[in-house]
Amino acid sequence: MTDPHQPGTPAGTDPADIERRAALAEALGKEVWPADRSTLVTKAEESGAPDDVVAQLRRLPDGTQFANVQEVAQALGLGTEQERF
Repeated sequence: MTDPHQPGTPAGTDPADIERRAALAEALGKEVWPADRSTLVTKAEESGAPDDVVAQLRRLPDGTQFANVQEVAQALGLGTEQERF
């Protein structure tokens, strides 16, 4: 049984990964998808994203289209939920 007083994170994630993914989502918004690395970096820079977010996006593979922030997080090696509900 899990402790109801502990912060919950979905299986396959940790709090730091959730924070990083939230920062990516905030910088990129909803209108950018689908997008490649160059488009994502440009969008993040235009939105005033922190340098560490832009640096993460620059690590993405060139020539790959991403459909959403979940795919970006997976490509960056961040933990993602295995099952939503």
